[in-house]
Amino acid sequence: MDQTTYPRPGAVILVEDDISLLSAMTFALQTDGYDVLAYADGADLLTAAPRAGTGCFVVDLRLPGLDGLTLIQRLRARGETAPAILITTNPDARHRETAARAGVRIVEKPLLDSELRRCIEEVMAVR
Repeated sequence: MDQTTYPRPGAVILVEDDISLLSAMTFALQTDGYDVLAYADGADLLTAAPRAGTGCFVVDLRLPGLDGLTLIQRLRARGETAPAILITTNPDARHRETAARAGVRIVEKPLLDSELRRCIEEVMAVR
C-alpha cells in the first residue's frame, strides 16, 4: 500500500475559523488517512475532553478571541505535548520569533501543494 495507509497514527487537531478552509483542510487530511478533529475556534478546543493519541495540532494564528500562539501556550500549560504547526498569512517578525521560541513550525497560507502535509509528517515523525 502507498503512503496513505489507513489510519495514520495520531490524530490531527485542526483549529481554523474560516469554515470553508476548515472543511477543505479536514477533507484533504482525511483523504491522506489522518483522523482529524476540527474546531472553529480555540475556546471549543480548550473545553473539549483531552484526546489521547494526538499526533499534532494545526492552528490558525488569527483566531477570534484567542490567537493561535496563545492557544498553543494554553495547551502546553495544561500538559499537551503534541507538536504544533501554526498556519497564517504573512507572519511578522514577532510572531516568527515567538513561534520559534515555542518550537512551533509555521506554514504560510495559501496552503499550496502538499506543504502542510509534509510538515505534519515531519513533526509527527520526530515524536
